[in-house]
Amino acid sequence: MEFIGKTHFDFMGKKKISFAVSIIISIIGIIGVVQIALGTANMGIDFSGGTAVQLKFAQPVSIDKAREALSKHGLKDANLQEITEGNKLLVKVGKTSLPQGNAADLIQGAFQKEVPGNQFVVESSTEIGPAIGDKLRKDTLIAVAISLICIVIYIAWRFDFTFGVGALAATLHDVLAMFAVFFLLNKEINLLFITAVLTIAGYSLTDTVVVFDRIRENLHKNTKDSLSVIFNHSINEVLSRTIITGLTTFLAAGSLYFFGGEVIHDFALALVVGIIVGIYSSVFVASPIVEVWGRRTKTSKA
Repeated sequence: MEFIGKTHFDFMGKKKISFAVSIIISIIGIIGVVQIALGTANMGIDFSGGTAVQLKFAQPVSIDKAREALSKHGLKDANLQEITEGNKLLVKVGKTSLPQGNAADLIQGAFQKEVPGNQFVVESSTEIGPAIGDKLRKDTLIAVAISLICIVIYIAWRFDFTFGVGALAATLHDVLAMFAVFFLLNKEINLLFITAVLTIAGYSLTDTVVVFDRIRENLHKNTKDSLSVIFNHSINEVLSRTIITGLTTFLAAGSLYFFGGEVIHDFALALVVGIIVGIYSSVFVASPIVEVWGRRTKTSKA
């Protein structure tokens, strides 16, 4: 099924513009990563430390009512997760947003005073110390770095080293773009966000491999035309597939963003951003890098 007919866009002719845009995005993303490594970004309690309390209520309690109750007691920045089965509510409070006093006691006191007709019991109360959060933050950055290295090895094995560098640049660009957006919007960096980053890295790689497959195929078929012509022709050939795949995944992620509720709102936002930049990078980052490198290699050999 073709979403659009045959196209003849000059993607390679726009590489200077795309490189400039990508460099700006990457610089902002690097600043965001540095802030995360230093622990000065908007970190979730998974990385910065805090308290997680799970409550079980006798009757259902809405997220809005629970948030209002906590806000009245200085806990307006608390992260709430509703567990519909059993009328349970998970409340996470970071150390930076915690007023004077014990977090677990403050949470219980808030609900006892603001929703007195709805009895509850504390099922669990967990403290995440700064040391654990710091280790988890460093381990997370290492995990992302290792995944990127594995991507290079895979692409280099399946295609060649030049394609591996292009795939790495595109995937790294997508990761940095997600960090850049969350850094600029001051969104909370937590494990859900890191999950979205790794998910998008895999998605972007898949789309890049499809484009690279067609490029490699046409390189073997056509040895007369310039690399720019072959790359443009290859990308135009798979453009319909790229648009259909991107649109369907975007609709799924968009549905989560608009209708999934506050708990997964930031996670869905990361997916939406990642899908958009993933499509962009396969065409305007990975392919132009391989084309430029290949052209310079040909020139040096000549």
